Amino acid sequence: MGTGAGKNGAMGTVFRDRNAGLYLSGVVVSGFGTSAMWLVGGIWVKSLTGSDSLAALTIFAMWAPTLVGPLLGAVADRWRRRPLLVFCNLVMAALLPLLLLVDSADRVWILFAVLLVYGVSGVVQDAAEAALVATAMDKRLLGDFNGLRMTANEGMKLLAPLAGAGLYAAYGGGTVALLDAFTFVLAAGLFALMRVREDRPVAERTGGWLSRTAEGARVLRDSPVLRPLVLAGSVTMLLAGLNGAAVYAVVDKGLGHAPSYVGLLYALQGAGSVAVGLLAGPLMRRMPERVFAAGGIALFAAAVGLRALPYDAVVLASTVAVGIGLPCVLIVALTAVQREAPDAVLGRAAATANTLIYVPNAVALALGAGLVAFVDITVLLPVTAVTGLLTAAGLTFYGGLPRRASAEA
Repeated sequence: MGTGAGKNGAMGTVFRDRNAGLYLSGVVVSGFGTSAMWLVGGIWVKSLTGSDSLAALTIFAMWAPTLVGPLLGAVADRWRRRPLLVFCNLVMAALLPLLLLVDSADRVWILFAVLLVYGVSGVVQDAAEAALVATAMDKRLLGDFNGLRMTANEGMKLLAPLAGAGLYAAYGGGTVALLDAFTFVLAAGLFALMRVREDRPVAERTGGWLSRTAEGARVLRDSPVLRPLVLAGSVTMLLAGLNGAAVYAVVDKGLGHAPSYVGLLYALQGAGSVAVGLLAGPLMRRMPERVFAAGGIALFAAAVGLRALPYDAVVLASTVAVGIGLPCVLIVALTAVQREAPDAVLGRAAATANTLIYVPNAVALALGAGLVAFVDITVLLPVTAVTGLLTAAGLTFYGGLPRRASAEA
């Protein structure tokens, strides 16, 4: 795999690497189908049942398996990762056509069952992908690679929902399900073409099942590199949930616009995340990784505070800044897990880190939905910003400055 990546040519090396190209292509293909299905699932349920609550539950069904991430991550440590990715994608390709049966309210349960399996598969795949990439890629290129992966994911989130909604309006949910199934088949083929030498995992004979599952959490807890990054990521995503819950209040009470204005803000935030994904690798080689993560948190926090101001230009600019700042700690944390965690427990460590980082976001979205009814955004958002700035400061100075990403080069 690509060796000798210089400071200026690392991104080019990633693009030229066969395995990296195949993997990123798989991310783009499957991400398009997943992003389309994420939106269409709710629209589909709403149109059949008329229930807003059931429509919202479609997102929860896909997200809920993250709560048992450490357990599902153990699967990625029991099997060779590339065949596991191929298998998961083919399973989803086989299940999605079942949604053609969903044509009335009394068959909506089929959609929920498939979406739940969808979420389980996603957690397993995320853990397997993190471990596979750490094996297949030169560790000096992980920052660049994870940045490009962020760009690919966020780019699909910008394009696919609109395409999925249009396809649903023209041809119905079954057509979107078939499109998603086709993207899973393509992704399985791309992953199958990767040339990765993997040893068969050795069965762990010490400790009980629960103890082995918790090994990923112990790796994160005991690592002076991973512990502060995961903690900072968790706090940042908690604050991101509060920020997300306040977005409608910002648009309505702050700016006086219709709710549809939120779509513009989401697009601008996504554009910022696409941009930072391209810049993450080079920036992580020019400064300590923890400083890059802390700088992103600080930018995110300051931007959240500025959203309390009732000016369109300020809110639009701060939304782009949120998109740029928020992913930084996520990219650094994933890269650090891939670099620091032993391969034998990497799936569990990655899945546990994802659970610890992303679950607070969902909790804060629910909490924030209640807070905005009682706390004015001119108070909530500045308090959120101050908390974020304190988190950035703590991450910067915790245990001294870490190495740069290029230290191993």
